[in-house]
Amino acid sequence: MGKSRTTKFKRPQFNAVGLPVSAAKEEEPEGDEHGEDGCPAAELLEKLLSPSADVREFACASISRVVQQSQTIPGFLQRDAVRRLGPMLLDGSLAVRETATGALRNLSACGGQEVCEDMVKHDVMTPLTALLRECCAGFESTVVQMKEQKNAVEDVANEAVNLLWNLCECSSQALSVFNKAGLLDLVVQCLERHPHNVDLAISAAHCLHTVTEDNPELLCSMNTAVLGALENVLLSSQPGMAHTLLRTLAAGTLWNMKGSLPTARQAQALNAAVATLSQCLDLNTGELIPELRQAEEVRHKNAPSVTDAEDQAAGEIPLDEMDEEEEEEAPKQKRNGKDNDFSDLLPRGMEELREATALLTAQQTSLEIIVNMCCSDVTQKVLKKTEFPRTEAMDVCHQNPSWRGLIKRMQRVQSRALTCLHSILSTMDAESLGGPAALQAAAQHLSTLVFGAAEMPKDEEFLEAVISAMRSLLQMIASKSIPQCMTPQQLMSLSEAANCCDVVSVRVNAVAILGITGSTLAKEKGTAATLQMIGTALLEVATKDADLVVNGEALDALFDVFADGDEAETAAKNVQLLPALKALQPVFKAKIRKEGRGKYSPQQLCVLDNIKVNLRRFIGYLEKAVKK
Repeated sequence: MGKSRTTKFKRPQFNAVGLPVSAAKEEEPEGDEHGEDGCPAAELLEKLLSPSADVREFACASISRVVQQSQTIPGFLQRDAVRRLGPMLLDGSLAVRETATGALRNLSACGGQEVCEDMVKHDVMTPLTALLRECCAGFESTVVQMKEQKNAVEDVANEAVNLLWNLCECSSQALSVFNKAGLLDLVVQCLERHPHNVDLAISAAHCLHTVTEDNPELLCSMNTAVLGALENVLLSSQPGMAHTLLRTLAAGTLWNMKGSLPTARQAQALNAAVATLSQCLDLNTGELIPELRQAEEVRHKNAPSVTDAEDQAAGEIPLDEMDEEEEEEAPKQKRNGKDNDFSDLLPRGMEELREATALLTAQQTSLEIIVNMCCSDVTQKVLKKTEFPRTEAMDVCHQNPSWRGLIKRMQRVQSRALTCLHSILSTMDAESLGGPAALQAAAQHLSTLVFGAAEMPKDEEFLEAVISAMRSLLQMIASKSIPQCMTPQQLMSLSEAANCCDVVSVRVNAVAILGITGSTLAKEKGTAATLQMIGTALLEVATKDADLVVNGEALDALFDVFADGDEAETAAKNVQLLPALKALQPVFKAKIRKEGRGKYSPQQLCVLDNIKVNLRRFIGYLEKAVKK
């Protein structure tokens, strides 16, 4: 499938370590102690110098909580927070190490790329690398007496790996340090803890999945030990969704490494990776999520002392609050990287919610990996995932505040499936996809998604994904002369919904669908009325849309629809196409000259210049047709 790649989506990351939000608020000094700007940065950073480990831990935990509000981050950066927190990674107290690393993790996640690059510039990679080395050296020497007892060294390592993941995802300099400082072997050691600590292994797998993507310097130095560790994960049989997510990430890492795998093991490794992704997509979230929620209710009935309030008293932010905070923050502060897993931050008393979160993250990740594969074996499974989430699963999530954040995750799985379907349709031939009958069934399915409800969907992420998939499918159907399944009324509804969408690609794809459908109809008898409707809609977009790329796509579609045929000629006269295009021509040229250079890429300008030339030629063609 070449290097077709999905969009990098936001990945919220919050550290669960520290005081409860309510308790921390009670501890905050009152009055003017936060300074004139109301930011507690100065006081908290001063506490890092305290001789008391408890005070240093409290300060780090408080910083970790405060920086989740992105407006506070500049206050910490102006006071050299990164340089002052760096030494805390190697503090004599393990609790301070963990909370300090968590504070930097949150700072990197909530601050975005610019903050990550600033952290690397301030040499945070040096203490972070030293911390990871010490953690890995201490894995075997740390004795955990009971199965339920936490391993403090592994908890520190988990925070450190997450921080490393954030930095490598946002900073090329951090990735360069990763390649040269032997950090690959350390992260693989964390991955190998999967039989005992799946949370740490998942964090390591996320990190490996990120650093192996488009990183030839690292890939050329891969050794058989790394491959062996990944294969061991793929061959593991532990039950549960966390392990499903772990195996999915290992499969994605192997796919990233495909060019560096030993020839003798390449086919076996990649077949195992595809099988892992396929098995992940087989899981029925519509059934499993209600089952997990019911299991949680049964557990609470049997242990009434364990409540959501007590879970949250551990200082953890409920999943629904995390997602709400992410949505609120997004316009002001873009979080770094992909929207992936943060199930390690959910309370240990919410095992079923952790499992549900891991399940949805695994399926979303599987679909994002499959986008880059040319693989027809999973087509039907991808198509299945494009369906709307089942009502039963949506209902149980609506009913419980802690589970509401899963609703957005279920919708994202659907959107990723639609994006994956678009990629498959764009790169594979009709026969590989099942032939005309399968393509018509897929087209009918997509039409149902868009037009099945009383109102057109308005969610931009869904619209962008479904309309791009529909465009690819209709293009393939048209190229094979397979009958279309969309009615004129549906076409117009699609056009109207797209025109109201702020996402340029949605409007571009909707216009293209009108062009594809119209050019097919122009070859049939008795279609002049529908072509007239399409022509009117396309002229409206070409004339009034604020974006030149959309204007150009509408003109291109007009050229295709009205290029030839008696029906097209009749419709062109009825919509006064020739005078409309003559009036539009100087406006379009002036708009390119006025807005083009500063607003559009060289490639877009090249396309627009071609459309400008084609517009002149098409007007000439219409003038000759009129004179006949």
